[in-house]
Amino acid sequence: MCHHIKPDSVDSYLSGICNQLEHLFPHVRNNRRSSLVSRTLRGCKRLYNTPPSRKLPLSIEHILLLLNTFPDSSYDNLLFRAILICGFFGLHRLGELVDHDRLQLRNWRKTIRRSSVNVFTDNFSYILPTHKADPNHHGSHVVISSDHPDINPVTVFTAYLRARDSKFRFQPALWVLHDGRVPTRAWFISHMRQVLPSTYAGHSLRAGGATYFAARGWSDDRIQALGRWSSEAYRIYIRENPVVLQALLHGRVLQRS
Repeated sequence: MCHHIKPDSVDSYLSGICNQLEHLFPHVRNNRRSSLVSRTLRGCKRLYNTPPSRKLPLSIEHILLLLNTFPDSSYDNLLFRAILICGFFGLHRLGELVDHDRLQLRNWRKTIRRSSVNVFTDNFSYILPTHKADPNHHGSHVVISSDHPDINPVTVFTAYLRARDSKFRFQPALWVLHDGRVPTRAWFISHMRQVLPSTYAGHSLRAGGATYFAARGWSDDRIQALGRWSSEAYRIYIRENPVVLQALLHGRVLQRS
């Protein structure tokens, strides 16, 4: 019945179970970290693991290409551009910005609210209601800015915000399609597929942003904080994404020179 489940997925399923049950069973994560569970998972991975198939990180050149391919000439283009910028420079998981494709898995509590937005001259911010490292739904304050000479996130974001507010002033969700619906993962990926191959997907935003900031010399702590990783999750992420690690090392070399 469960032969099709990959060993790496079991880790994710167990983390999800802990996330859902922690408020009822406060010590559930102790069981998750028990020697029996850890050794069972380790043995399972040794026997049945397959080589990982990770999506490539987006580069700043990809972001420029996508922005040029989808100019600010239509409402949905403005929306796509704004989500693209927030995903890359805010180190977002795509699922934090759009709805799940399956209706039964959508959760309004995870939807970013328009009322949480603040816009300033050189940056803008909003509240991310919850994420993987926030099981108690305290929310995170996401601030987005960039000193890249060819991309101004504030300009891209405010262009969408003006169009959105003129059409959907009383819609509480920040991200809204031309017909009033919250965009889905499939909607966003379909736009990417018009330009980039399937080796790039939703996670390419987060990996690309982390690689970009690492190459610019940002410290581990700063990238970890912006990406809302727990300490252990960040160490695992760096270990499993050699492109980000290489960018971190390259950024440090540039800082010393």
